[in-house]
Amino acid sequence: MPRYKLTIEYDGGPYVGWQRQENGPSVQAALEAAAQKLDGGPREVYGAGRTDSGVHALAMVAHVDLEKDLRADRVRDALNHHLGDHTIAVLQAERVGDAFHARFSAVRRGYVYRVIDRRAKLALDRGRVWRVPRALDAAAMNEAAQALIGTHDFTTFRDSQCQADSPVKSLDTISVSRQPGGAGETLGEIHIEVEAISFLHRQIRSIAGSLVEVGTGKWTPDDFKAALEAADRTRCGPVAPPDGLYLSFVRY
Repeated sequence: MPRYKLTIEYDGGPYVGWQRQENGPSVQAALEAAAQKLDGGPREVYGAGRTDSGVHALAMVAHVDLEKDLRADRVRDALNHHLGDHTIAVLQAERVGDAFHARFSAVRRGYVYRVIDRRAKLALDRGRVWRVPRALDAAAMNEAAQALIGTHDFTTFRDSQCQADSPVKSLDTISVSRQPGGAGETLGEIHIEVEAISFLHRQIRSIAGSLVEVGTGKWTPDDFKAALEAADRTRCGPVAPPDGLYLSFVRY
């Protein structure tokens, strides 16, 4: 059976997450339904990882095996046709060998968390960015974030329902930066960009919420480092909402 690597973007707002679940629509189930219409039989779509309810993707990677031997561009176009009104788009399809696996072949994953610090409510970006109605110090947030680089016990930033075997993870890079302002904005939004091979459940949202505590001046960078070193979930700041989180890339 030919195997196709898919690069996918989606607005996670309408979905319970990437993974197929019984309690609501998922991105995986929508893609599998489209693949079945294309190929004439049940097909399983394997993703590079899971994203939670409301979390978005700029470039999720998945793979699917089909009975039909089709050109990659036809697979892309047919899947998009069968997806209909879903807020999911297959950006690219590539023919790959049987050894490729969207999840297990991945060597690095990247996420970006978008925060906008403004008093005015959101109109165009509602559901796609976290609005904090106070000015944030992006430089202080970036200083605090550097304590996360390397291998640590991330219990503080690990959801209590996380099913990972260990809270120890390695973070390759993290940066917090102020983006150029758009029309009508004095300052642009803040991006928290993180890269690692894998993450704990709600790890990035937990980190983002605690970094915003630094940005408002409620915490110092030393407070943030102390919270990490405590390895205590109760030391985590408020967990950021899913709205601002995007899977930005998967590398192989």
